[in-house]
Amino acid sequence: MNWDLDTEKKFKALVSKIPVFHRRITESVVTRVAEENAGKRNASCVEEQDVVGAFFSDVPSPFYSMMVRLLEQNGFDYRKYGFPKEKNS
Repeated sequence: MNWDLDTEKKFKALVSKIPVFHRRITESVVTRVAEENAGKRNASCVEEQDVVGAFFSDVPSPFYSMMVRLLEQNGFDYRKYGFPKEKNS
């Protein structure tokens, strides 16, 4: 699936800052889930909301704070997509 160029650039920059031993699996899983998210929206390409949704759905809780920090540092505005979701919702 095609990716929005700005989203892909930010995603690659973010992945490059993930510790090496987690980088490949993170890239693989988030890419797969982001593309699934775009498909569910019947979108022609992966956009920021798809990547953000993928990170929030598949990142283990011990890495949550690092993920949020990396999203912010790389220009992903996760709040406009309703993240983080309330645990009791």
